[in-house]
This record gives sequence, structure tokens and C-alpha cells, in this order.
Amino acid sequence: MPGSGGVSSRSAHPCALKSVAGIAFNGERLFIARRESGGALGGRWEFPGGKVEKDESDAGALIREFQEELGISVRVGDHLGSASFEHKGEARVLNAYEVFFPGTDFKLLVHSEWKWASLDEIEALDFAGSDRKLLSGLRQRLSRR
Repeated sequence: MPGSGGVSSRSAHPCALKSVAGIAFNGERLFIARRESGGALGGRWEFPGGKVEKDESDAGALIREFQEELGISVRVGDHLGSASFEHKGEARVLNAYEVFFPGTDFKLLVHSEWKWASLDEIEALDFAGSDRKLLSGLRQRLSRR
């Protein structure tokens, strides 16, 4: 599938619940944020995003999540890849999309910090497992840039 970055297609699990991740690029570096302490992802780094709600598009979910988590508006670009994972015993699929935002005047509403990081840096961090599954496809994509 074009744009999948070597990761499974979006239709791999038609009955799975959907989540989305927004990935912004700054050259070879990617935008990541660290969750505040507490909860299942407390203290872990991630690509911002979240659950797709009923009757919501992936793009709509990303726009909503970036507003809720960082207080910014994003433009959603190409699908970058997908990964299957399980959360609380339920099958889920994580669809990743490129996102664009005008600046870095963020309000950290559920995160304690953010940064631009290379894939090598990300691989060394305590990174969310579902998001980690996207790294191989992102590495392939960056090597083609």
C-alpha cells in the first residue's frame, strides 16, 4: 500500500478499535511528547494522538487530540503507516499520519515535556509500545527522503 512505510495496512483489522498518532517532521527529527505521571502511559514518550471516537474520521480525531493535548491546530497529511496492538484485552489498530503545525507555542495539557528527536534517540527512550511499532516504517520512509 503506498504510504504505508512497510507497516501493515489500515484495513488489517476491520473490527479493531482505532487510535491515531500524529507525526511531525523537522528534518530527520520527529516531534514527541512525554506523558505526565500517572495512568497507563504515565512518564512515557509518545507521538501525540489518541482514540478515534464513534463517527469520527482519523483526521478529525487528530485535530481534536492535538487541540486537547497541546492546545494547537494541526493540518493532517499523508498516512504514514499502521500498527496492530492490544490494549486492555481489546484489539486496536494505530494509524499514523503526518501532521503540520505552525509553531511550538504549546500548552502542555497532558504532557510534561516535548522535543524533536531522531529515531535513534526515540529507540533509546521509554516510548509507548504501540508507537514503537511504527519506528521501522518511519526509518524506511526517512531513508527515502
